[in-house]
Amino acid sequence: MRVTLIHNPGAGKQGKQNGEQIVELLEAAGHDVRYQSSKDDGWKNALKKPADLVAVAGGDGTVARVARRMAGRGIPVAALPSGTANNISRSLGLVERPFEELVRGWPDARRVKLDVGLAKGPWGERYFVEGIGMGVFARLLASGSGKRIKKSKTKKPKEKVDNALQRLKTRAQRMQPLEIQASLDGKDISGSYLLFEAVTIPYVGPNLFLAPDSKPGDGHFDVVLVSEAERARLVEYLETWQGNRQRLAVLPSHRGKRLVLEWSGFEMHLDDKLWPKEDAEAAAPARIEASVVDEVEFLVPEPRRK
Repeated sequence: MRVTLIHNPGAGKQGKQNGEQIVELLEAAGHDVRYQSSKDDGWKNALKKPADLVAVAGGDGTVARVARRMAGRGIPVAALPSGTANNISRSLGLVERPFEELVRGWPDARRVKLDVGLAKGPWGERYFVEGIGMGVFARLLASGSGKRIKKSKTKKPKEKVDNALQRLKTRAQRMQPLEIQASLDGKDISGSYLLFEAVTIPYVGPNLFLAPDSKPGDGHFDVVLVSEAERARLVEYLETWQGNRQRLAVLPSHRGKRLVLEWSGFEMHLDDKLWPKEDAEAAAPARIEASVVDEVEFLVPEPRRK
């Protein structure tokens, strides 16, 4: 196959594999490879060139950027997860599997559709893959803690995730709930929330397992709501996440296709970035609309039998 490889050379535990090593791996499997570093401006143009498959070696940020540009084009994406959280790859069952195993499995892999959402506001539009949210996670990003975690001297991704969740726990203990006016498919879901996340995959942020019933590519959001009544449950999860990843499964949630909310100036994120940007001309109040508008296919090889 003709494979365009987008590689983030600085990502995670397997990011230490340099581009040449990954190219050699793909070529050894019989593929014709076009390499492009995600750190260079040319990665967007590389996606426009003919290919049978786009492989992405990187974390959620790199995978999401590629997925947003490949949506609706009919060319599958194959993730080689090497980031810190790897929410997208984790949702697809690709984490903690050697690159060699994933590459060998591409010819017979299942094609799994992943939804791509679009958020619209007075300051513009932006596509997203993981979700849109407000509350403790958005506030963590706004504080700059997210950037400090990425630049931490801690080398192991699991330790970085644990660090981020501990920071979230502190904020969840102290934060005052946000008053959020919102509707989902016309149904009023307004309230006071510590966390409000509309997600298209089960995981968001630093491996927060929010939507266990989320089905990739079904065209719906899972809107997970944490009010004052669920504060203790959220804090307990953030304290014991390693052994109790399923605990958030019982949080209140709704399923729908079209989310409308009134932005009053609170921190808000799309995937792992704040939205609107700090330099955007954003005046509150403002009407925000989010919906699933497209999809992209990912290759998901079957796990190797032991």
